[in-house]
Amino acid sequence: MKIDKLTITLQDTTLVDISFEIVHSLALVGQSGSGKSLTLKALLGMLPQEMELEMNLESSFSLAAGSSVALVPQNPFTALSPLTKIRKQFFSDTKRIDTLFDELGLSHDLLERFPPELSGGQLQRVVIAMALESQPKLLLLDEPTTALDPDTRVVILDLLKELQKKEKFLMLFVTHDISSAAYLCEDICVIQNGKVVEDGIMSDILNNPKQKYTKTLIEANFANRNFRE
Repeated sequence: MKIDKLTITLQDTTLVDISFEIVHSLALVGQSGSGKSLTLKALLGMLPQEMELEMNLESSFSLAAGSSVALVPQNPFTALSPLTKIRKQFFSDTKRIDTLFDELGLSHDLLERFPPELSGGQLQRVVIAMALESQPKLLLLDEPTTALDPDTRVVILDLLKELQKKEKFLMLFVTHDISSAAYLCEDICVIQNGKVVEDGIMSDILNNPKQKYTKTLIEANFANRNFRE
């Protein structure tokens, strides 16, 4: 999947003007206000009406098809209805739900519980299962580990790696957390003020960043900047 040009404008102001390619797993990294969230909303078709979008897309699937793209949101605690049992919040058949719960290491008993009865890690895994129930071609991750403790964060990232192998989806990880991005993604695209400042193979960029902005982001995330291929 390749986007040659994604441009978001508001009146006469260009807010985002970037290009990127998702071969397997791509991290879109930048500080708050860099344009990450707007890019995510553009791919989901959720931009405010007053904003204009132009996008040149080369892909084997259409972003307009609802089942082709799915989102794992930032906060699992607000992603689900607290007064509805987990099972009632899925739309697919029991077999698909059971398969996803097995892949995510979730007990099937949780389907009969309400969201407040689950831990943060369990809730995030349920939200991932919901995102994958339609077997999307592209999975968008919006800071999915921000609300989790460090140990649970690693568990979720490992699960996402394994799920991508089994479910065969492309992955775009939108984050400011380069350490998590490095753990999960093969490639990285660094954006600042709506522009790409640096992109390429994750290990190459982390070991040899060319831009001061990228170096600052890396230094804010890591004490040790040696990365394995």
